[in-house]
Amino acid sequence: MRIHILGICGTFMGGIAHILKDSGHDISGSDMQFYPPMSDQLKDSGIKLIKGYAKKDLPHADLYIIGNALSRGNESVEYILNHKLKFKSGPEILGEMLAKKKVIAVSGTHGKTTTSYMLCHIFLSHGKDIGYLIGGVSGTIAKSANLGEDEIFIVEADEYDSAFFDKRSKFIHYRPSTLVINNIEFDHADIFRDIIDIKRQFHHLVKTIPASGNIIFYSDDTNSQDVIDEGVWSEAIAINNSEIQLSISGQSLTVSGEIFSLKDLPLLGEHNLRNYSAAILAANKNGISINDSIESLKSFNGVKRRMELKGDFNGIKIFDDFAHHPTAIKMTSEAITKKFSDSKILGIIELASNTMSGGFHGDDLLNAPQSLSNVIWIDHKGIINASNKEIFNSIEHAISYIKDRVFDYDIILIMTNKNSSNIYNPLIKYLEKK
Repeated sequence: MRIHILGICGTFMGGIAHILKDSGHDISGSDMQFYPPMSDQLKDSGIKLIKGYAKKDLPHADLYIIGNALSRGNESVEYILNHKLKFKSGPEILGEMLAKKKVIAVSGTHGKTTTSYMLCHIFLSHGKDIGYLIGGVSGTIAKSANLGEDEIFIVEADEYDSAFFDKRSKFIHYRPSTLVINNIEFDHADIFRDIIDIKRQFHHLVKTIPASGNIIFYSDDTNSQDVIDEGVWSEAIAINNSEIQLSISGQSLTVSGEIFSLKDLPLLGEHNLRNYSAAILAANKNGISINDSIESLKSFNGVKRRMELKGDFNGIKIFDDFAHHPTAIKMTSEAITKKFSDSKILGIIELASNTMSGGFHGDDLLNAPQSLSNVIWIDHKGIINASNKEIFNSIEHAISYIKDRVFDYDIILIMTNKNSSNIYNPLIKYLEKK
């Protein structure tokens, strides 16, 4: 089938392109910008790329897949609608492709990408040709998507909406047999009115799990427990109840009285211990022993843009992290502070997500990085109203200010869900010249 994808360069839609290509379809795609690593992956796969959405450039196709970044008024979208051409959302077509797979879906506000890649690493290290689609880039797995020959398929299950014509969460389409709920907090203020809206979508997802399936969640996460309390029809596996306990201080996982040490696992912080535990239990429900999973994870080196060390430049380490929610910012800040307890650490936080830039988090946001030595805020919309904070309305102004003070610090930690290279590249260039 000839399929054209609108909005192809995002990790999710690019991943779908790879899976469709692996399935034997003829794939092309459009986007406004093409940037690595996805653009390189698409080109390497022989997928034709078209810049922009002008209707004159829209190729003939049997099916158009429309990404959720596109809306009414887009020239290609209007052409497709006016000519009654066949179209679907990305999550819908993915759900159709997964109909005969045994799906493990990893959901939650935080940790989806990392936990998904942990699971991939476990199964791949045991020689299983699994399928997967994950919205991020791993340091060790070449592509973010693969069809695979094995029955198991791992998908990062996002609660964001599917398309302008389908406002259900993406994960509703996947019909998993194993569902991981890492945590649930308020996010995506452009889509959800409040936490009740979000929990409603999660419970819709719970309703799709078959009776033979299972749901792995943290009982100490109030919102996750609320979703479970609404009703489950599958096996509910609660972490931090009487049967399964994660000890943060002891760095161990106890299952039915047996203690498994997590001390030799490489990633830092409480959030990664929680990610590890969820992945280990999900793998265990799908045929991999707990000890075997732990052994596999000793060689897992993480995900790009998750506390990723960009390098040491003139004695200053620069870390890049995707954190864009108070909880993620707090956990990342505390993890790096604990690891480098004798270092002065400067945080650079860009208010780039719709929720952060909308001012929905209030003081929780400002208090989140308090373990760091100092914080520079990049607030494009003037949301923060605090005279005692170092706040800048542009990256350029922030960089100029930091350059004069950069050697006061040992570590720079950048936190944004936008293009972090706009921040670290000029800093690296400046440090390399000194």
